[in-house]
Amino acid sequence: MEFRLLGTVSVDTFTGPLPLGPAKRRSLLAALLLSANTPVSISRLTDSLWDDTPPLHARSVIQGHVSRLRALLVGADAEAYGVELVTLGDAYVLRLPETLLDSQRFEELLTLARGQRSPADAVLMLREALSLWQGPALSGAFAGRPLQAAAHSLEESRLATVEQLARAYADLGEHNRAAAVLRAEAVAHPMRESLAAALMTALYRAGRQSEALDWFHRTRRLLADELGIDPGHELADAYALILRGDPGPDAGRNAPDGPGTAARGPVRADGSGGDSSGPGGPAGGGTGPVPAARPAADRRTGPDGETAAGPGDRPAEQPGGRSGGAVGGAGVGAVGAPSQAPPRPLPVPSLAGEPHPTDLLPRAPRGFQGRTAELAALTRAAAGEAPVCLVTGPAGVGKTALALQWAHRNQAAFPDGRLFADLRGFSDTGEPALIEVLREFLLALGVAPRRVPESVAAAAALFRSLTDRRRLLVLLDNARHSATVRPLLPGGTDCVTLVTSRHRLEGLIASDAARPVPLDVLEPPDSTALLAGVLGEDRVLAEPVAARRLAELCGGLPLALRVTAARLAGRPTWTLAGLADELADERSRLTFLDVDDTGVSAALRLTVQQLPQDAVHQLARLGHHPGSHFDPYTAAALAGTDPVVATAALERLAAAHLVTEAGPGRWILHDLVRLYARGMDPDGGPDALIGVLDHYIATALAAADTAEPGGEPCFVLPEDYHRPVAVRDFVDRPAAMHWLATERDDLALAAVAARTAGFHDRAWRIILLQWPQVVWRVRDSWSPLLELALDSARARDDAYAESRVLNLLGWVLTEEGRTAEAVALLERSPVLARQAGDRLGEATALINLAVVQAEQGELDTALEDCGRAVELAREEQDAHTEMLALQHLARMQLTAQRPHEALESVRTALDLGPEHEEIARRVLLLTTSGEARLSLGEEDEGIRLLDRAAEEAENSGYDEGAVRALQALLRVTAEPDYLKRYEQAVRRLTEDG
Repeated sequence: MEFRLLGTVSVDTFTGPLPLGPAKRRSLLAALLLSANTPVSISRLTDSLWDDTPPLHARSVIQGHVSRLRALLVGADAEAYGVELVTLGDAYVLRLPETLLDSQRFEELLTLARGQRSPADAVLMLREALSLWQGPALSGAFAGRPLQAAAHSLEESRLATVEQLARAYADLGEHNRAAAVLRAEAVAHPMRESLAAALMTALYRAGRQSEALDWFHRTRRLLADELGIDPGHELADAYALILRGDPGPDAGRNAPDGPGTAARGPVRADGSGGDSSGPGGPAGGGTGPVPAARPAADRRTGPDGETAAGPGDRPAEQPGGRSGGAVGGAGVGAVGAPSQAPPRPLPVPSLAGEPHPTDLLPRAPRGFQGRTAELAALTRAAAGEAPVCLVTGPAGVGKTALALQWAHRNQAAFPDGRLFADLRGFSDTGEPALIEVLREFLLALGVAPRRVPESVAAAAALFRSLTDRRRLLVLLDNARHSATVRPLLPGGTDCVTLVTSRHRLEGLIASDAARPVPLDVLEPPDSTALLAGVLGEDRVLAEPVAARRLAELCGGLPLALRVTAARLAGRPTWTLAGLADELADERSRLTFLDVDDTGVSAALRLTVQQLPQDAVHQLARLGHHPGSHFDPYTAAALAGTDPVVATAALERLAAAHLVTEAGPGRWILHDLVRLYARGMDPDGGPDALIGVLDHYIATALAAADTAEPGGEPCFVLPEDYHRPVAVRDFVDRPAAMHWLATERDDLALAAVAARTAGFHDRAWRIILLQWPQVVWRVRDSWSPLLELALDSARARDDAYAESRVLNLLGWVLTEEGRTAEAVALLERSPVLARQAGDRLGEATALINLAVVQAEQGELDTALEDCGRAVELAREEQDAHTEMLALQHLARMQLTAQRPHEALESVRTALDLGPEHEEIARRVLLLTTSGEARLSLGEEDEGIRLLDRAAEEAENSGYDEGAVRALQALLRVTAEPDYLKRYEQAVRRLTEDG
């Protein structure tokens, strides 16, 4: 038996690999193997199996995967190999000899290789270690963040091993083999400079100098194009070694001319070779050619008639973007490497008539943290011809800081200057006139004041012509409209324009192919690092939990974090925990996040004041939404409009980055924006809440009616109920059930908000309307929510409401195995229903009570109560409730060994409703009928009915019903197809997460 992580996550046995199944089970195995023989907690496994918020039933899903994995190992006789999957409290541990795990054998071989004195022996062990790899590490598993980090670490170890193998080959003088090993990895990882440097050295020592130089230039261009950076020291040193003609240790062993070949002379910047003792060689200490000043006739004339330097007037660039004549350099080709003799002073070309590159950038932001991905995205966006890069995001998210950080990091890429203008698109002072911005740019480029045109069109044309052949950065901060940006775009194909805006500026994307780089809030580690940058690491490390809590309360918004840090920095006696407690109060949080003239409220106000009135009204009402997300129907209910108007308002808010579209037709609101919005219209809170609560009631009613048609509504509507302008329409049962599942958390939040506001009549109804999902996923922790509904029902002393809630809660407790609690509740329910005159509620209560009584062995009492429920339903002429009562009555009659009566009850129930409705109930009735036929000795008919029940359950996705029917089948037949279908249904039940 062998466990593999170095490739596809798998378990190999003599009979072949174990059928591990879905990616999440492989993830579970990978997480256990990465901590082999060490307990792994449920929470850590949850992080490995889900990237975002895990489902409420995550623990059950993990338990299902563990159970299946344990069964697979037991079936493969894992115990004989010393392998065991053990449960330890709230954790699991996979015990196994480490020799069975390929990653452990890999590490052992590396350790052995390092201890070898002979390079030949080291080569053998390193090759064997690398042969264990069969693809990228942890392939086939779901890439949760912990597993991504582990896979990256394993890959880094593999690449380091490849480099170690190349060094061992070099020690043997086998440079061609070293180059072959390195080339494949350098192609796969083109920006890993250590690989490129090692490959260049191997190629050079193998006598393949031109290939080595070609690889350097290819890597240099890639680094410049993709990351906007120069080669690092390792790559530059390798290049310098080749240019100096340094043979390096053992260089002659593999050289084309055989052993003992003299080292070649250096290669000059013009590509010609030379004797090492000749001019410009190391012995002479030459610096290489230095460009002279360009003749006056070759200079372009500036707008004032003064001579201006053309793009070729700059000193020739060294590889990596450095200009010739760098201080301390060894010449054009040396790239900063020290020469073998003290360098001679370099002649400086004349700069007469050449303007000094202008730089209007503000200083680089201090305490900048994180944003690695966004900086890389900006670099990619800045590649190409005349790119326009568009940094967008909400107020306070750090757009300007990101743009300035990138600009300062890439200063060398813009030798002709960097221009900056704050367009004040979201400022109380208003936007500057375009002609003033253009005037500042033209003056910075050397245009005399009297030559600056007076019209925007003429000034923009002159700006484009002056920048036509320059490498220039133009940073336009806080743009509000695309039209403001267009006249300020430079004309050169080598120019880069960087725009920041709170709006998406889709017009600029359409007209000028602007490349958007959206900016979101900071992740928690970067948020706490930002706090540490202002407060000092000691203060943050002293209270790490409080620091993380502060970051969460600030919502990862850099502006809020900086204001928080500023408050603490000025008050050294304050603790982080104390301020966190202050910020936890939503009523005063925004006040604490304002300091002097800077703060979250001020930034948001400047954005909101630019919006049309309908969008302002919509935002204000969204602040009172009790849930975490909203769609156009929810937004319309909050604002008292219709979904069409709400959608238009949401689009405007999204364009201003005040709401975020989390998916098609689904938006979310940042916590600090929500608090600001709530303060915009505090008096509108009750109306907004009632609107959204009644929207949820109407939508959930529609969903329940679509999911389980034909039944009686589970309650009457409140007297002051306000039907929404429009209610979502559900096309079929899956759509309705999907809505109930995805909205579960928000429906719970709405119920809590209703109860807190005193709207108890809405609270219990919103919870009870989820009954189709409760029935479908009964063991999914519904009791706490139903207990909240019971409290709301009792708060109004409403016997009708209390009886209805008790019915559902009692049934759920029964299914959870809490029978004694269920009986105590269900015995009260029929009495309350009779008090309220709710005969159908009484029938449902009697059914649920009878189910518990039957489980406790009180079969006669159960049959009596269930029979009474059938009578009540018939008297009320409610076929739905009668069918439910007959379904349970038939099951009890079968348990009492009265199969003929059970069959009669099933037939009566099936005659009551259309076959396409009530799928779950119909499956259960067919299952009971099939079992009754088997009890009567009618095996063929019983198998036919059970097979039909299983097939209908499978087709409708009712896995619990399929399991029940197939279990009954397997008690009388060993048909392989039934066993296969049963295992598939059980697997689906455990793998729905």
